[in-house]
Amino acid sequence: MRVIGAAEMVGVEVRVVDALAEVFGDLAAGRVTSPPRTVVGHGADRQLLAGTAIWERRGVGSVKITTLTPDNPGRGLPLIHGVVVVTDLVTGQVTALLDGAELTAVRTGAVAALATRLCAPADAEDLAIIGAGVQGRALVRAVSAVRPIRSVRVFSRTRAKTEEFADWVRAEFGHRVEVHDTAEAAVADAAVICTATSTSGADPVVRAEWIAPGAHVNIIGGTDEEAIEVGPALLGTALVVVEERDAALEDAGEVRAAIGAGLIEPGDLVELGALVTGGHVPDGRTTVFRGVGMAIEDTAAAAALTC
Repeated sequence: MRVIGAAEMVGVEVRVVDALAEVFGDLAAGRVTSPPRTVVGHGADRQLLAGTAIWERRGVGSVKITTLTPDNPGRGLPLIHGVVVVTDLVTGQVTALLDGAELTAVRTGAVAALATRLCAPADAEDLAIIGAGVQGRALVRAVSAVRPIRSVRVFSRTRAKTEEFADWVRAEFGHRVEVHDTAEAAVADAAVICTATSTSGADPVVRAEWIAPGAHVNIIGGTDEEAIEVGPALLGTALVVVEERDAALEDAGEVRAAIGAGLIEPGDLVELGALVTGGHVPDGRTTVFRGVGMAIEDTAAAAALTC
């Protein structure tokens, strides 16, 4: 059994994006099994999550157990801890054990990068990141792997953490980096925008009117199904892309709010698999990808790293 830690997940973004494209094509065709994850809340806002999925064509299955503890950053600890177990579907053997927190960051960044590859202009070079945590770093890595990013704008609530993030981006990629005092300034005129905060509130971190027409927006943060990072009004005029319609209706705060306000209907949601297979093509509108995370993404990412 292989044990794969965070150090072995560096530089794998393109491999994982390609695996995700493949698995979402299979998901659209009904060739994968990815049941809803189990979420058990405890305390005020802590969660224990378990998800399992099977990708038969690749002969792999995975089980991921993670914890989500929103007040951990204040303790100097990661928001997410976890482990992923990979199995061989033919023999039933456990073939790999992976760092669940790092795999979550990698595959979440990669699924946003897949949406970016499918929706954003090929020459998009200006990236805005809202949130300067682990997931923000994974997003810079992944989006930079699929688009010719040259400049990064960043905003988060903690200035010192934001400056540290900016220094990391400069050292890692050589991108031009601007630290902004407000989310509005950070996203202004950006071609690609990614939100990765730990908000639990219903008041948007980024308002719809701040987004430039034609931009591509990846929304991947929030701590629960009611959390809203981006103003739901944006979804009323944009092409809205989700991993799977049912998962988004269950867990995506912006989608639920937009439907509740009559801005969109469930049938307006375009699944990633439809874009991957060419069943739907972006039409020039602003595009919004609202990800919530699915167990099959962990399976695909683990397959990319172990198969």
